[in-house]
Amino acid sequence: MKRTVFVFLLVALAWGVGPVAVSAEQPAKRSVKVDNFARLRSVGDPQLSFDGKWVAYTVSTIDLEKDKRDTDIWMVSWEGGEEVRLTSSPDGESRPRWSPDNRTLAFLASRGDEDQKKKGSQVWLLDRRGGEAQRLTDIKGGISDYAWSPDGKRLVLVVSDPNPDDEPEQKEGWKRKTRPPILIDRYHFKQDRQGYLINLHEHLWVFDLETRKGDAITSGAYADRSPAWSPDGRSIAFVSNRAPDPDRSGDSNVYVIEAETGAEPRPVTTFTGPDGGRPAWSPDGQWIAYLQGDEPRFSAYNLNKLAIVPPAGGPARVLTPALDRAVESPVLWSADGQSLIFVVEDDRASYVGRIAAAGGNVEKLTGGRRAVSSLCLGSDGKTALLTATAAELPEVHALEDGAFRRLSRQNDAWLSEVQLGTTEDFTSKSKDGTVVNSLMVKPADFKPGQKYPLLLFIHGGPNGQDEHSFSFDQELFAAQGYVVLAVNYRGSSGRGSAFQKAIYADWCHKEVIDLIGAVDEAIRSGVADPDRLGLGGWSYGGILTDATIAVDQRFKAAVSGAGSSLQLTMYGTDQYILQYEQELGPPWKGLEPWLKVSAAFLRADRIKTPTLFMCGEKDFNVPIAGSEQMYQALKSRGIDTQLVIYPGQFHGITMPSYARDRIERRLAWYNKYLKPAGQPAS
Repeated sequence: MKRTVFVFLLVALAWGVGPVAVSAEQPAKRSVKVDNFARLRSVGDPQLSFDGKWVAYTVSTIDLEKDKRDTDIWMVSWEGGEEVRLTSSPDGESRPRWSPDNRTLAFLASRGDEDQKKKGSQVWLLDRRGGEAQRLTDIKGGISDYAWSPDGKRLVLVVSDPNPDDEPEQKEGWKRKTRPPILIDRYHFKQDRQGYLINLHEHLWVFDLETRKGDAITSGAYADRSPAWSPDGRSIAFVSNRAPDPDRSGDSNVYVIEAETGAEPRPVTTFTGPDGGRPAWSPDGQWIAYLQGDEPRFSAYNLNKLAIVPPAGGPARVLTPALDRAVESPVLWSADGQSLIFVVEDDRASYVGRIAAAGGNVEKLTGGRRAVSSLCLGSDGKTALLTATAAELPEVHALEDGAFRRLSRQNDAWLSEVQLGTTEDFTSKSKDGTVVNSLMVKPADFKPGQKYPLLLFIHGGPNGQDEHSFSFDQELFAAQGYVVLAVNYRGSSGRGSAFQKAIYADWCHKEVIDLIGAVDEAIRSGVADPDRLGLGGWSYGGILTDATIAVDQRFKAAVSGAGSSLQLTMYGTDQYILQYEQELGPPWKGLEPWLKVSAAFLRADRIKTPTLFMCGEKDFNVPIAGSEQMYQALKSRGIDTQLVIYPGQFHGITMPSYARDRIERRLAWYNKYLKPAGQPAS
């Protein structure tokens, strides 16, 4: 279950300088409050112009009055002295991409009247010299991705099939305005946010800017994604799963197709597991770099390796076979084609790595307890990226000789006003001897020797990690006097393939041992008050919350978000059918594995912890039934419990008013059971 964590990740001290003496006239910094969540600005997707003078990026904000989120396009000069907002419409914009001649910035947006918005996101063009953005495309189904051709005369588009149910009165055999029945005939038939899946797919189009016309160059019952032009503009590499029944296969491959109608795609990779990421052509067009995953049965514990393959096909070369850490997209070639750079996920942090195209050891270009992401290169070798620490919100930075230089400053004002907690590395040993690494966030006024109420924050995934990047939730609870413990239990990423796969077909067992071992260590160290322990998480974090309180009765309060415990009932109701059948097998072929991973529900009679359950009404990732079942079990037994359902929300709670409500309810629930008598509730 891919994690959904309500966090904001961002970077760098206000102006890149050291501590500054605070004068008596300067107001004291305030602790983090619930109200602050709407002030955070989420920075993403930096893109260097081809002349290296500007970096475009996105900024997402919250509009409390309209109760919605909005994303706009900004740009900042390479010197960092000038920051310009480029869009300000009420409709969100995304995926800014510079034209090769530097004159135009393209982006995706769904603008216009209701009929126009029904067509989905389109490509818009903005002249860098000023003026209003102009819509370039007008294609039903909408565009989810695109890329400029090297000469700037064409775009390759990823176009979704239009949904005939959006215009029911025009659908053959159905002349009413009411929506027709949903006909399902797919193996994988539901997906969070997308809903029930009918036979709609994504295909590549080539769009000519001069004629403003486009044509599909791929077709069929496939999802064709992540297109990348060859340096000569003749071919396009992309990723697709073209197995006889893609729903039943995890075998995606890199394909190459000539950029014209009637061309046939040819596979250039042959690994039987997932080949993906965004393909990256070498400057001379002789190689394509991509990410090679694990065999399909380990889809939930995937660890990507960097590989290259000739565009004509042939044996692939895995460049990072011994790294035992995940390589993250994008992968970028140096201008001379002699090396590649990429991000490596590594034990509560991430760094920029480089490796020679001929192979060898991975060179670490950055270090420190921080997270980096969203690498981009300019044609002159300049590198921009996002980076963050636990105390610094992510911002756009230049990377120069292994050092970061701050470019964007979207969160300076807020950071200058608040007092953050202290985030430290924390290590424990589980009862079976496993070493587990975590993060501990302490209140800003933490006093050694004093015992604090402890909140065990459990990340989702499980294939993910808590790392040194900014978390509003953790800072908020630390500001309320809690010590927050974020544990990277077995199944988490960042510690290598064996650590990730340790929970294969054995969920909610070793993870719980690791979580309890970390709490025991926090108590032993004198930080945590053993009589005031709380826990909670979302998605797989909610699943582990249920599993932990079923075996450990010390916890006085729990919040389980978007979780499930009677996993047998998730078969056919969520979106993980392929994983279930590959990892556990169909229930009728063996019930024991299913009962084993359903132990938390079957041991509900052992639960003593007051628990708040929360979920989105339309969640198809971990359906609402999982929370309802556990709520009903605890209610039946007379345990203090509540069930909160957010109408119209999916696995992630995106509506600002609901997001705030979720924070407030969690805080109130923990305060009710973990705050000592006489201590303020907030």
